[in-house]
Order: sequence, then structure tokens, then C-alpha cells
Amino acid sequence: MSRSLRGDKTLNPKDQRVDAQHNRAAILAAAHDLLSTHETVSLNAIAKKAGVANGTLYRHFSTREELILELYCHDVQRHADTVDQLLQEMEPLAALRVWIEQLAVYARMKHGLGEALTKAAESNVVQRTYQPVILALSCLLKKAEEAGQIRSNIIPDDVLLVAGALWRVPQDQAGLKQAERLLDLILRGLR
Repeated sequence: MSRSLRGDKTLNPKDQRVDAQHNRAAILAAAHDLLSTHETVSLNAIAKKAGVANGTLYRHFSTREELILELYCHDVQRHADTVDQLLQEMEPLAALRVWIEQLAVYARMKHGLGEALTKAAESNVVQRTYQPVILALSCLLKKAEEAGQIRSNIIPDDVLLVAGALWRVPQDQAGLKQAERLLDLILRGLR
């Protein structure tokens, strides 16, 4: 059987059949729901919640690591895509704050992957998520600058590097409060 007829996961998901795309989306949605509450949930439980057979799940994601990494990349891309909606709902500086806070949640999730991230996989995740994040951050910074809410010529890469402190705080209530204070400092520095 040819690789493409087996639903080969190396294909771009957009190049898959409609039913395969649907199955992949269902698997990612189920994994998102289950892994957000139980880190050790089994792939079988994810397949069951997605309404697909185990073989279908394994055709899309041959290992747990692969599924977790794809889920992380998928969630970060979805987050990057929220910029327009945030800008419609609130002032640019408020949108920037909300967007960075949520980015920190995703980044803390990545740090929580621990054993699942090999160096090669981690490099792949960074490569796949960096550009969408920088583009989204650039848009937010530009809109805040145009609104006179921040100073001009702020480099998105610099903001992202400083924002990295937000996902290095402890994963407890005190750490989350510290992240809020750090974000206040970052935003004051942009004004």
C-alpha cells in the first residue's frame, strides 16, 4: 500500500482527505481536553474521546510525544490567530496584555512537557511556533504604537525574550502572582 493511501502523517494535514482531516482535528480536540486535566491520560482514552479507532490515532500520531508536540504547536498557532479578535474587543495595550498572558500559559505547558521533549523535538517546536508568535506580537505592538499606548521602534523579538520570564515562574499561586507583576513591569517598560 502506498504511503499516501495509508494516511501518512508526513503529509500536510491540509493535503489529507476530508475525513482524515476531521479525524485529526477530533484527536487534537480530545487530546487538548484530556491532557489539560490529566497529564498521564492514555492514547487509548484520547482515541475513545475523539471517536476514532486506535489505529486511526496511530496513523496520525505514532507516539505520545508526537501527539503532545503537535497539540502544543496547534494550540500556539490558534493563539497567534486570536490577535484580530482581541483587537476588535479591546484597546491594543489591553489586547497585548491578554495575548502575552495566554502565551505564557502555552509556554508553561511546553515547559511542563519535560520528558516528552527530546532536544530534536524541542528544536522542531521552537521552529514551528516562533514565526507565528513573532508575527502576532508584531501586529499587537504596531497597533499599540499607532494608538499612542507604547513607544515606537520596539522589537518584537526583544519583547518575547523578556516575556520568557513569565513562563519560568513556579507553577503555583505565588508564581502566577509573580508573573502578573512581571507583566506589569514589561508593559510599563513599553510605554
